[in-house]
Amino acid sequence: MNNRHLTFHTDGTFKMVQFTDIHLQDGIEPERDARTLALMQRILETEQPDLVVFSGDLIYSVDTVDPKATFRRVIEVAVQAGTPFAVIYGNHDTEKGVTRAELQAILTEYELCVAEAGPEEIHGTGNYALPLYSHAGDRESAVLYFVDSGEYAPAAIGGYAWIHPNQVEWYSRESAKIRERNGGILPALAFMHIPIPEYNEVWQSGRVAGRKGEMVCCSKVNSGWFAAMLEAGDVMAAFAGHDHDNDYIGVLHGITLAYGRVTGHNTYGALQRGARVIQLLEGERRFETWIRLEDGSVM
Repeated sequence: MNNRHLTFHTDGTFKMVQFTDIHLQDGIEPERDARTLALMQRILETEQPDLVVFSGDLIYSVDTVDPKATFRRVIEVAVQAGTPFAVIYGNHDTEKGVTRAELQAILTEYELCVAEAGPEEIHGTGNYALPLYSHAGDRESAVLYFVDSGEYAPAAIGGYAWIHPNQVEWYSRESAKIRERNGGILPALAFMHIPIPEYNEVWQSGRVAGRKGEMVCCSKVNSGWFAAMLEAGDVMAAFAGHDHDNDYIGVLHGITLAYGRVTGHNTYGALQRGARVIQLLEGERRFETWIRLEDGSVM
């Protein structure tokens, strides 16, 4: 359990930078890794966020000789900037040579880390809710949910994993506890690595901005997380990564579904590298978001 309180500024803002699909390796394409790390440092200098969200595939463990050291190189970008950071895992972080538990143990060494392992009795590592406090620090003002979307589905099904029913139930319980504790619903955002099937639906609805350069690589099984968010009424938007050529954002049944922007150079994708920036406003059920690109421009 982390003891760090994240608070809104006196002007009512709280800013996050989402880095996703960083895919750092260790030595196969060193200049690409160096370019990725430099890009992240520049974005943090420019945006000066209050929180960095690493939303999965920090490393590409299959082609990494020392995955623990490579993982540290990624998170130390936030550490060197003096910025608190949250982590969720993707499908490539622990494919080979390291486990989620081992990466999570590394995170506990860093005072700036606000990530938690989450309940042992539910699926995955890194299911946690993070409250954001008012600028005065005296009450909870918003909440961020982080969910481990897993790796791969069983071979008989194929494709990617899904958010399991016990994780969905955990979210619903957490949401209810937060609502009860605060005498009402707090505005919330959610982060996962693998998009949920509703990302297809929001694209087809046409109420979107941004690009779709590849199919939505979601799971073939819909375990009902979107429905749970809809029923709880707190999550304004969910953010994913995973699909490097998608960066679109759209609204489905009142919930915004958004992609981050691929950050890493050591992986596929035609989009210019960058990061999604998200700014919450204290006491308001709305947020602002933009994409900061490697060339310094904003989308």
